[in-house]
Amino acid sequence: MSIITISRGSYSQGSTVATKLAPLLGYECISREILLEASKDFNIPEVKLVQAISDAPSILDRFTYGKEKYIAYIQAAILKYVLRDNVVYHGMAGHFFMKGVSHVLKVRILSDLEDRVQRLMAQEGVPKKEALRILKQTDEERRKWSMHLYGIDTWDPSLYDLVVHVGKITVDDAVDMIAHAVRFPQFQTTPESRKALANLALAAEVKADLVNWKPDVEVTAEEGIVHIFLVAPESQQSALLRDLEKIARGVAGVKDVKFQVRAQAVSVD
Repeated sequence: MSIITISRGSYSQGSTVATKLAPLLGYECISREILLEASKDFNIPEVKLVQAISDAPSILDRFTYGKEKYIAYIQAAILKYVLRDNVVYHGMAGHFFMKGVSHVLKVRILSDLEDRVQRLMAQEGVPKKEALRILKQTDEERRKWSMHLYGIDTWDPSLYDLVVHVGKITVDDAVDMIAHAVRFPQFQTTPESRKALANLALAAEVKADLVNWKPDVEVTAEEGIVHIFLVAPESQQSALLRDLEKIARGVAGVKDVKFQVRAQAVSVD
């Protein structure tokens, strides 16, 4: 029992690899379904969630935390879904959200830019110059996204357990390689790895419920004990903590709530 995350650039055939791999293993294959579920659970238009994981962060986002809110919703939906195990998730952010979970096999699919351009031209009917522009812009926006939110580069091979360059290695070859790798003992679910994933999922669900009150809040969890980290003016802390604790305790699985608060400096004109 394992989870496979497949990260890929646009038109790199990562989606094809995922959709062939899942039935071979008897796993569920998910991608856009996560956005639909998050959209429904948090009453957010799906288009905003799509933009949150595809558009580069704007100056406005840095001040309003708009993008971070939507990412919190997506993270909660992904982690809730993969608690089932035996899942292939392909798309943005999967490997970001499951750090420290040993039964996750993190895969990156690469493809030559020229091959990607040809696939985009064939599928969308755009000229070569436009296809090249679209791919370069998309790659750059996704890089900026990961750097802005996590300080890491999605193209960094050290983030992945397996990097496969589809070209001389075919899609079917890639599927076979991943299917072989995921059967290694180190990628099998253990009580410890299941607990680690459950902690991440609970923290993500609590954070998703809190972000409208405190967008920059950080949350961790350990066996039902939720730790909430935030910065707030001393004059607002009492009321804010009371509200946040009430919301957090309303999440199924939360046994206790603990706060770590740092006083926010108040500027004086």
